[in-house]
Amino acid sequence: MAGFIQRGAKNILAKSPNDVVFLSALRTPVTRAKKGALKDAHDHELLAAVLKATLEKHPNLDPSKVQDVHVGTVLAELGGSKAGRMALNHVGYPATTSLQTVNRACSSGLAAITGIAHSIAVGQIDVGIGAGMESMTRNYGSRAIPTQLWSELRDSPVKDARDCIMNMGLTAENVAERYRVNRQDQDAFAAHSQQKAARAQKSSLFDAEIVPVRTRTIPNPEVPEDTQDIIVREDDGIRPTTTVEKLSTMKPAFKPDGTSTAGNSSQVSDGAAAALMMRRSTAQALGLSGAIIGKWAGTQVVGCAPDEMGIGPALAIPKLLDYTGVKTEEIGIWEINEAFASQALYCIRELGISEEKVNPKGGAIALGHPLGATGARQLATLLPELERQGQEFGVVSMCIGTGMGMASLIVRE
Repeated sequence: MAGFIQRGAKNILAKSPNDVVFLSALRTPVTRAKKGALKDAHDHELLAAVLKATLEKHPNLDPSKVQDVHVGTVLAELGGSKAGRMALNHVGYPATTSLQTVNRACSSGLAAITGIAHSIAVGQIDVGIGAGMESMTRNYGSRAIPTQLWSELRDSPVKDARDCIMNMGLTAENVAERYRVNRQDQDAFAAHSQQKAARAQKSSLFDAEIVPVRTRTIPNPEVPEDTQDIIVREDDGIRPTTTVEKLSTMKPAFKPDGTSTAGNSSQVSDGAAAALMMRRSTAQALGLSGAIIGKWAGTQVVGCAPDEMGIGPALAIPKLLDYTGVKTEEIGIWEINEAFASQALYCIRELGISEEKVNPKGGAIALGHPLGATGARQLATLLPELERQGQEFGVVSMCIGTGMGMASLIVRE
């Protein structure tokens, strides 16, 4: 086990100069792809918004102190590295601040945060930003698998190789069938997610994490002079009037006799998020220790069968708890990504955790799932909720396309 990981709740709660701490975790609104308020924005515009807001939140931080930025992104053109670097420099970070993009599918944002945490923990850097960005409006469905690769995978004698290109919806159906998660329970879970998110939005519980985005809307691309400048301030995928009865009328989305629908699956979305991270001793030296809001306490990732990728959190979370020595009952809030109701429900049941502790402000079914940004978005949602509820430990976890699960332990300061 790496020497920088503390084990056990008591040891993890103790403050050390070498702790990897969070000073902020901010996100844009998450909006519906192709229909929502951010549909005409580019992914790097969204990234620029949260990177700029990070500097504005910490006016006493010299931008040159930020040594490295990792950005999770899945669909961005050319991996998003050029656009991400341009956004970084455009909003005031100097050329000395380096940047890389990270693609671990649905966990890319959490992988970016973990990469920065590791760099700080081993002394490679002192200050960094873990972020994520995605415009599914612009990039979702625009990538065709190369013909040769498709042919080789399709004809591979290795089932797991073939299944890496299985439609994610079909993997959700596999989970529902294999682990007996019925349609009624999936719809009830989805309705609950929408209701929790609606209550949170109405109560302004997202205000602490959301950064307004100045962008444009183009009502008619053929009439560019009609372009309007707008400010996007809130998530627009939340449906307050959702009921189980309404969801039960929706047709299966992935197979005729299936149970996964557009209503009980995550939304295709646009959004970005970013977390400022540094070593505790560095925060103290820079006079920023009062801004510390939490700390990273470890991450684990594990593989599973590609054709049931949704079970990933049920495998990654126990590995994380064993790795850190924290018990299930010590976790106050679980942010488990709702890729599909079937897999989220299975994981909750398999882990033996209370559904009331999972996604208390709603999850991806209501808020959306901008792939590369989701892990960082979950962190931005978790930290203020830990504070509001007075909880000490939270977990961010998700399943990952091609068959993996990832989980991180987060501690409230």
